[in-house]
Amino acid sequence: MTDGPRGVLIDVDGTLVDSVYHHSLAWQEAFAAHGINVPAHVLHRHIGMGGDQLVTAVAGDEVEQRLGDDLRAAHDDAFATRLEAVPALPGAAEMLRALHDAGRTLVLASSGKEHEVDHYVEILGAADLLHAATTAGDVEHTKPDPDAIETALERLGHRDAVMVGDSPWDVESAARAGVPCIGVLTGGFCREQLAEAVSVVATLAEVPAAVAALGRAEAPDRFAEAVAQLQGEVAADPGLARDHARFDALADRLADGDAQLRDRLQSMRGQFAEAGS
Repeated sequence: MTDGPRGVLIDVDGTLVDSVYHHSLAWQEAFAAHGINVPAHVLHRHIGMGGDQLVTAVAGDEVEQRLGDDLRAAHDDAFATRLEAVPALPGAAEMLRALHDAGRTLVLASSGKEHEVDHYVEILGAADLLHAATTAGDVEHTKPDPDAIETALERLGHRDAVMVGDSPWDVESAARAGVPCIGVLTGGFCREQLAEAVSVVATLAEVPAAVAALGRAEAPDRFAEAVAQLQGEVAADPGLARDHARFDALADRLADGDAQLRDRLQSMRGQFAEAGS
């Protein structure tokens, strides 16, 4: 394993596949079919937000209450005619391979339709690189709510992760789940719109290095936090540091699967024992 978080949560639309404008046009067609003119640039700014949130965001509560379900169904029908035209973004497959080969566990964090995500995984040739994926059926509320991120973390099995996404909604949903996000300029959003991300890169080829750099910056804080927890446990139970098995078990739990961190914590048992004697 190289430096950086063990897990990478990855958005799909606009991040791995070039579908943002296809979705924008499908939404515009859906609204137009119901006599509502929503400019494409307005819709584009909300792609990445799920359909359960987008209608209210671009057309208001009254339209959502009156036509929300019909508009979502019309969008889905319009997008279905465009699905086969959606290409993988340049460098997407190579990015996934590089992250996987660096020892990271990859989970797609999407609220897209399951058949769409399956199609994208197929055109990316990425089935053997992915640990898991979330889709619409796995979340109650879409981005910017954190449901997709929390579900992806559950499937990852730990929280030592970073999110990669193209939209402000990815950044916001990750932040609400307590996960840092790397923004990519592949979906048409600018750096200013992704300003809350921990870093922003122009191309997918830059993502693996950005993930590793994030880990180098964050690792000392994680170690310090674990040591502070150890100190608290030993202060409450002074005999803990003299009990090899219990101390090592606690260090293993605090390391949350990070073997290097576990070994560092376990090596401190003597210091804790001496301080408590």
